[in-house]
Amino acid sequence: MRRTRNVAVSALALAAALPLQAQMDHSGHAMPMDMAGGWRMPPMDMEMPMLPGLEGAVPVVGPFLPGMGMDPAMLPEARPSELVAMADGDTLDLPVSMVRRTIAGHEMVMFGYGGQYPGPLIQAPQGATVVVRVTNEIQMPTTIHWHGIRIDNRFDGVPGVTQDPIGPGESFTYEVNVPDAGMFWYHPHVREDVQQDLGLFGNLLVTSPDPDYYGPTNREEVFVLDDMLLDAQGPIPWGQESPTHALMGRFGNVLMVNGLTDHALEVRRGEVVRFYLTNVANSRTFNVTFGGARVKILASDVSRYEREQWVESVVIAPAERYVVDVRFDEPGEVAIANSIQAVNHFRGTFYPEVDTLSRVTVLDEPVADDLGEAFVSLREHTAVQADIDAFREHFDREPDHELVTTVRVQDLPLPIVQSMEMDTLYVPPMEWNDAMPMMNWLSTAEQVEWVLRDSATGAENGDIHWTFRQGDVVKIRVFNTPESFHPMNHPIHIHGQRFLVLSMDGVENRNLVWKDTAIVPVGSTMDVLVEMSNPGEWMLHCHIAEHLHAGMMFGFTVEG
Repeated sequence: MRRTRNVAVSALALAAALPLQAQMDHSGHAMPMDMAGGWRMPPMDMEMPMLPGLEGAVPVVGPFLPGMGMDPAMLPEARPSELVAMADGDTLDLPVSMVRRTIAGHEMVMFGYGGQYPGPLIQAPQGATVVVRVTNEIQMPTTIHWHGIRIDNRFDGVPGVTQDPIGPGESFTYEVNVPDAGMFWYHPHVREDVQQDLGLFGNLLVTSPDPDYYGPTNREEVFVLDDMLLDAQGPIPWGQESPTHALMGRFGNVLMVNGLTDHALEVRRGEVVRFYLTNVANSRTFNVTFGGARVKILASDVSRYEREQWVESVVIAPAERYVVDVRFDEPGEVAIANSIQAVNHFRGTFYPEVDTLSRVTVLDEPVADDLGEAFVSLREHTAVQADIDAFREHFDREPDHELVTTVRVQDLPLPIVQSMEMDTLYVPPMEWNDAMPMMNWLSTAEQVEWVLRDSATGAENGDIHWTFRQGDVVKIRVFNTPESFHPMNHPIHIHGQRFLVLSMDGVENRNLVWKDTAIVPVGSTMDVLVEMSNPGEWMLHCHIAEHLHAGMMFGFTVEG
């Protein structure tokens, strides 16, 4: 990892005088500290001091680790994700079980779909209905949410809304109809902060009947982006009764592609590689770069873009997907990296941070099928434009509903409250890293409530009741206020429907794509247009797992 630092002015610069409390090893990382009740303090950057008064503090909830006291060697080792090609009407048995994984040298008990990590890559043709029988073999209730798929409502996987949780030893059968082509994914909707972080995620690739849907490529790669919070003993425990890390979400310090910390590819010179990117992290937004290689973006969550375009990097929030083509022209090694501007709230500094996600070795041997001419062409998708044309008459009208995001806290330790009062004198639009690991870890969903507020009625979270008719086209404005205890970017996910991001901060989006999740930076206003095509009881929520479980969600009805 390459890291340099630049100093910026912040109200928290005075915190540089605070004493450094965490014990450091020779690499500059925090040594594990055993604390009360089985907790361990999370790793701290050596330049991030512990606040005075928090020595020995632990979250107000108990710690949870899967298979407590179990020898991981007793469990089967998780297999890498396997492709499962399914036709219309096919059935897949998908157990949810405990598995053994080794990450960054730590052998640990984790969860897996079908004994795999990530779960099986399910492939089905557009329009098909596949059957997935899920059996729960872990000690927690669970469900599966088929993220981004405009599915029959009873199979959406929301406990207490569309189904009862699948208890230990129980089974549930999902009928998954896939009306849209693209890359989707599946994950639990019960304690995602724990279950998803422990490995319960997988992709579902829906193939178009059009063989030229994306254009020519030499090969395809699926990249599932994730992170995990580890110290020298293994994973930092999760909250038992409710999530920890409720302020910013649980950022990991180990980044992975497809569960690997040393992911690598080998390609030939001139090869065009299609990457399907999915972000399954609890909270981290990635900014994916491809070295000096040229990158063309093709599609996102639920469709292709109106037109392909060149991009310098791909910003991908939790739960989003993007499809890009990359041509590797120069022989040598190329790092696919997460390249961000990190912030240290305590010292008032910004610094570039680059973490390698995958190493690509480009052989000095030309690819047999040179697709260079097709690659440099930026295609327009008239079918996508025609689909969107039916909705353009709604673009400029006033919003039907307006939401404001905020946060409330109670009973947090006084040093955290005092520090946050200074912290909000400067608010970054995006939190690319955990800039306050100790305070974030100590904040739980028992003390933090993240809020979606209906501006018209004042109703918040579960008290919001929106009802629509099938076929309605609804414009929603979301304002992420910077005036709160700890403003934070939010990836907003709408179940069962598709939407267009029309504008951000009044700037029109001139290359539209159908989405199911979109991130709102702090201080920004996002306008989305939702096609209410799918009847049922659905959810709208923040896809930072800890924010969801700290209240940031509500239901809406689409009447058939």
